[in-house]
Amino acid sequence: MPTTRNSKLINCSLGLKMLYSHTVGQGQALVLLHGWGFNAELFNALIAQYKNQYCITVIDLPGHGRSDEVKGGIKEWCTEIIKILPNNPILLGWSLGGLLAIHIANKIKISALILVAATPKFVQTDDWVYGIDANNFHQFSDALALNLSKGLKRFVSLQTNDKAQLKILNQSIDALPASAKALNQGLEILLNSDFRPQFKQLKIPVQIILGHRDTLVPANIAHWYERLTTSNPSVKVLVTILDAGHLPFLHPDFKLRII
Repeated sequence: MPTTRNSKLINCSLGLKMLYSHTVGQGQALVLLHGWGFNAELFNALIAQYKNQYCITVIDLPGHGRSDEVKGGIKEWCTEIIKILPNNPILLGWSLGGLLAIHIANKIKISALILVAATPKFVQTDDWVYGIDANNFHQFSDALALNLSKGLKRFVSLQTNDKAQLKILNQSIDALPASAKALNQGLEILLNSDFRPQFKQLKIPVQIILGHRDTLVPANIAHWYERLTTSNPSVKVLVTILDAGHLPFLHPDFKLRII
């Protein structure tokens, strides 16, 4: 039978900061990192699906859900997250969580990386066509800032038609909001991070899961990932594209396939 460990607040930074994590299941360690504005409850359906195969740990990002804020940016966020991680885990990052996962994968030993609707560089520039236009990014974030709860609910309503799923997600959005400071920190990470060089240095299996209808991380980034595999055989990347938006793990065909 799968085992469940109690939810816990992990003491970080000399006892001044607390990050929330919860571990359930049995098997190889799998850690899930959510995206901007959400919390670990987003992964409840995924946990139910895979807890008999993996020992799954979810973490509320700094200032999100049940976690305290952490000063600084991606370096400081990842420093605190690393303190919680089990030994040599599979690390799954969705959206903003994907950027954090790439950064962490270059700092500590992990066995595999799974990027879900994620990219090493979120915003489009002259040398990067596989991102969201910076102006569109600001419009999207500004619209959410006006009413975060309403904006996130509308966002998830465009990702799934499952009413039971929507109800659970909406409840978690209302019950566990992110702080304004954490939202601003997350937007800065999304806007300014460029981990293309770090991604190219990875020597671990990587699974990429994209949504064909994703308006934030375009599915044609698959071409970039696949070219890396062709040009550098040491980079092991498996790409899957589902008929989904920015939440492909809600799609019924979503499957973890570790290389």
